[in-house]
Amino acid sequence: MNTEKVTARRLTAEEISGLGLQDSIFVSAGTGDLPLECYAPAFLAEPGKNFEGGSFVARTVFGEEVHVLPDDAEDGGIWIADKAGQEIEVLQSAGVLMNLALFVPNGNRESLESLYSAARDAFGAGVVQRWSEEVVAVPDVKIDLYEEPARPRKNANSQNRDRRALDIYPTRVRFLEPSEGWKFVVEPHKEIVDDTPTI
Repeated sequence: MNTEKVTARRLTAEEISGLGLQDSIFVSAGTGDLPLECYAPAFLAEPGKNFEGGSFVARTVFGEEVHVLPDDAEDGGIWIADKAGQEIEVLQSAGVLMNLALFVPNGNRESLESLYSAARDAFGAGVVQRWSEEVVAVPDVKIDLYEEPARPRKNANSQNRDRRALDIYPTRVRFLEPSEGWKFVVEPHKEIVDDTPTI
């Protein structure tokens, strides 16, 4: 677990009421299932001025939602960086969680195990983990994926199309989302042939 020492001070409910959504704060990194004696970088989920008693809600940089009772001595409270404060341990947000969908041509169990072993060798056995595994036979074909407006204007020409991802495998489409107000158009892949004469 990577932590860094940060000089910070604990805020009162009145001070928190003056904070906005952009103010960097620190809240307890522990969850109900995993108590941790350190803090996580966070931001308020809504401006502190909206506080009407009860608990403040903060969202950590790790995506956890935390309810904080600042005046409760048993609660971790909300802290802000201050050189005149005291040292606290703060979790570093240096890691990245990647969800990968891999296409392995002529893939079988042996090739998948080799791929997994190579990734563990490269990044470390404790880093690379399989959270879930879905082995699906995929046809070795490609498609062209475009975006076009979900509600095209009347009398608009059909050139109002944006090439989102060209030449991909069909199974990848389910991991993509169209832009807001646009929809996907899937077409069989066409090789681009350049007929420009050369000298």
